[in-house]
Amino acid sequence: MPYLSKAGGALAVLALCASASAQVAGTLSVRVGATRIAPQVKSGDLSAPSFPGTTIDVHSASALTGGLNYMLTDHWAVDLPLGVPFKHDFVGDGAIAGVGKLGETKVYPATLFAQYRFGEAQARFRPYVGLGVTYSRFFKTRTTAALSGLTGGTPANPTTASIDNKWGLTPQVGFVWNFNERWFVDAAYYKSFLKTTTQLSSGQSITLKLNPNVFALGIGYRF
Repeated sequence: MPYLSKAGGALAVLALCASASAQVAGTLSVRVGATRIAPQVKSGDLSAPSFPGTTIDVHSASALTGGLNYMLTDHWAVDLPLGVPFKHDFVGDGAIAGVGKLGETKVYPATLFAQYRFGEAQARFRPYVGLGVTYSRFFKTRTTAALSGLTGGTPANPTTASIDNKWGLTPQVGFVWNFNERWFVDAAYYKSFLKTTTQLSSGQSITLKLNPNVFALGIGYRF
């Protein structure tokens, strides 16, 4: 019996060491999951010529995402979310709220976070806070006949649009729940502060504060 007790104690120590070693400095992890971006739009008015109060809204979008995380110390980490681009519809609002869809765009929000993780390295539950810099690249922006009708476009010469790429700050809160020393779930909320301008081929423009709420959930593996 004493031998069994000693053996059990040794196994417990080894298990604790294995758990701790999986969350310390130098640890690399990957994850895969999904992210939803919900813009909190404050639209300026479309520049003249247009109806007073001509504004737009931008719909939410979800996409398959993942990421890489590297522990610099037992508490500090760098995190790089990865994924496919998000596709957002933009629709009429304000004085043109009833016109429906005006177009769509794809965006790739490239963000790099610095994170601080609370708790001990071997803890099962570790909340964290982060601060990131985001570069939002908009591409494949397409417009509809409704936008052309509002801005003087024709079927032969439709109104097109482009959206300025912009930088923004992105604070973050989240947590990691460790199933074991390798597998975990990562959940995060962050807010990107983003202001951009949409340019139309008609010579008009409209400014937008997008400031999206972002919700991310992933299952990860730690090497």
